[in-house]
Amino acid sequence: MERLQKVIANSGYCSRRKAEELIKEGKVTINGEVVTELGIKISSKDVIEIDGIPLKKEEKEYILLYKPRGVVTTTSDDKKRKTVIDLITTDKRIYPVGRLDYDTTGALILTNDGELTNLLMHPRNNIAKVYVAKVKGNLDKESLRKLAEGVIFDGKKTFEAKVKLRKQDKKKQISIVELTIHEGRNHQVKKMFETIGCKVMKLKRERIAFLDLKGLKAGEYRYLTPKEVKKLYYEIKKG
Repeated sequence: MERLQKVIANSGYCSRRKAEELIKEGKVTINGEVVTELGIKISSKDVIEIDGIPLKKEEKEYILLYKPRGVVTTTSDDKKRKTVIDLITTDKRIYPVGRLDYDTTGALILTNDGELTNLLMHPRNNIAKVYVAKVKGNLDKESLRKLAEGVIFDGKKTFEAKVKLRKQDKKKQISIVELTIHEGRNHQVKKMFETIGCKVMKLKRERIAFLDLKGLKAGEYRYLTPKEVKKLYYEIKKG
């Protein structure tokens, strides 16, 4: 017996969070009866339908995309902007794990594995995300220390981070900073730099866990190997 939202997510239909929304909206039925309560457990014999269509299991697909600028991290956009899904050729119902801003580039995982999505996005699993930011301002040791120890924005302090000053042009007042975090709050990196008085000019996510962008150009993607997927699950359990 498994929880309904987990079964929907594991089928590849959507993420667990989206599955919970569908249940609350009354779009899910079990054996012909609408359910709106989260946490209901079902067996393999139960028939699940979403919007009247029977739920089917899809073969799992795992993709690493080098997201370019000017693309939104979503499956569709009401403003008709290009989405990360538009960059990928697949017949699977995949979706992005987390989000990169419209003007942010870098590593992004897309999958139809709802369980992996949920695990990767939860901060308790300690999955490292490495960003490189070009910022306006000359960062000193005190500023770097603040970022590393955690800063407060939106009423909440960030977890400890790893911070490295890669390059600095004191005349132009520009710094290149590498920042490793384990959270995924909205606009987190930009807001972290704002708290120390620095504006992010460019932002790139270079790595998620052990997955980097080697061999990829902006807009390109590759499929993860079974070994890499297994290693991702291992990293989550280890974290």
